[in-house]
Amino acid sequence: MKKSTSALVLIDLQKESNFGLLNVEQAIANAGKVLEKFRALEIPIIYTRQINRTDQVNLSVGEPLNEDGTPKYYNDQSSEIEIFDEIKPESDELVIDKYRWSAFFETSLDLTLRSLGVKDVYIGGFVTDGCLMTSVYDAYFRDYNIHLIHDMSTASNEGAHQSAILNMANWVYNLKIYDSKNLIRKMNGEKYSVWEADQADTMQFTKDTMEEKFSEIINR
Repeated sequence: MKKSTSALVLIDLQKESNFGLLNVEQAIANAGKVLEKFRALEIPIIYTRQINRTDQVNLSVGEPLNEDGTPKYYNDQSSEIEIFDEIKPESDELVIDKYRWSAFFETSLDLTLRSLGVKDVYIGGFVTDGCLMTSVYDAYFRDYNIHLIHDMSTASNEGAHQSAILNMANWVYNLKIYDSKNLIRKMNGEKYSVWEADQADTMQFTKDTMEEKFSEIINR
């Protein structure tokens, strides 16, 4: 791992609970372990937050609203837009707010990464099939090498999480997928396991084989 060209990007690890995300506590615990290692090695860390304005300015078309017209998710007047206390940013770590799913859409993330000399983006967060996946694709389109940490990511249901991982595995050609333990082993210079494709569309799946194909990735 080349520290000088790497950064950790944490997507929307916020307290928002209306989605009913699965395994949040475990994902946060894994993120904490990864954060500890990146901080120890002084590798840049960037957080993102999804923000929906109470006055509806900048809201996506069709954004779910409460009966009073305020955003149902990531309401900027709610404490649930804040990052979990256990993994909150330190004073020198950047937090980039966004108004669409992708962390690259009309934000300073790309400029920030390039100014830091980053080529390898280590990424994970919430939700796998929404903000995380769109951010991964946009990072890929901007020619970053993508390193996805799957066990610090989650979605509102297992099928959504699995299918998003599988779709990224099929079409982000330079994608590498780790769990947090193997990523830390890599950072320690130890032997580690990682999944990466040798050609496009290698993880073809149906509704009946999705779990089997997903296990091929996560059980490396």
